Amino acid sequence: MVIVYWIALQSGSPGTGLDSVNLDPEAFLYAGVVLLGAYVTGRAVSIGLTALGDRLLANRFRVTVLVPLVKFLVYGFAIYVVLSLLFELSSTQLVAFSGLLGAALGLGLKDLLADVVGGLVLVAEQPYQIGDKIRIGEHYGEVVDIGIRSTQIVTPNDTLVSVPNYYFFNESIANASAGRAEMLVTVEFYIDPGSDARQARRIVEDALLSSQYVYVDDECPVEVHIADGLHYRTITGRAYVNDLRNELRFKTDVTDRVFEEFGRRAISSPTEPEGPEPEAEV
Repeated sequence: MVIVYWIALQSGSPGTGLDSVNLDPEAFLYAGVVLLGAYVTGRAVSIGLTALGDRLLANRFRVTVLVPLVKFLVYGFAIYVVLSLLFELSSTQLVAFSGLLGAALGLGLKDLLADVVGGLVLVAEQPYQIGDKIRIGEHYGEVVDIGIRSTQIVTPNDTLVSVPNYYFFNESIANASAGRAEMLVTVEFYIDPGSDARQARRIVEDALLSSQYVYVDDECPVEVHIADGLHYRTITGRAYVNDLRNELRFKTDVTDRVFEEFGRRAISSPTEPEGPEPEAEV
């Protein structure tokens, strides 16, 4: 009602305000065509830039960073055109009307508007971008799309998860790649305290360095650490995978060869400590 009354005042017809509203069916048709065109254009841009980025392999992030920005520009322009067609407002009136419309919608669509605002903040601040491996709350995977309402990620189990953009304001976000194809990967092995820990460390280090998926330079070294537990020792290897999409392949390759070499060198896994069984609680 507030919006209609405001339009009426602007049109000089306080009774109805219909002079500023274009009720021509052709205008509604054009508005529908504009919205449909914006949707198709946004999808085409997203698919096209993502496909181009995939062909660039490690440099794909230079292209995929443009996807959410272009989509927001296309959708924003479409909304501007639709409002201009239906309400025939001047630029000043359109800005004022947009504020009133946003306030009215906010009363009933707070969550949706929070998602849209979150999407705008994501585009501006870029805590992550398409192609990054991130963790939001309990979800972990590769970002495949950043939309107006939600961010889509694909988990290691090949499950597509849509995360509302307002999570950006409420949840901690861990970005494992930060706009790079290379990503730190950690593998852990547990051995019996009686086994040779130094030899186990060398085996893990050799497996990491010789993997076809490893990436090594001065800023991305390979590290292996030993830690003592109560009934076992932990060998932790840290190395960068050459492409974050090879994370599981890298872990599998290293793990297979480490276990094979452990068997040859008689490096055993920890056993359960001997002792009296705990009494059952009554």
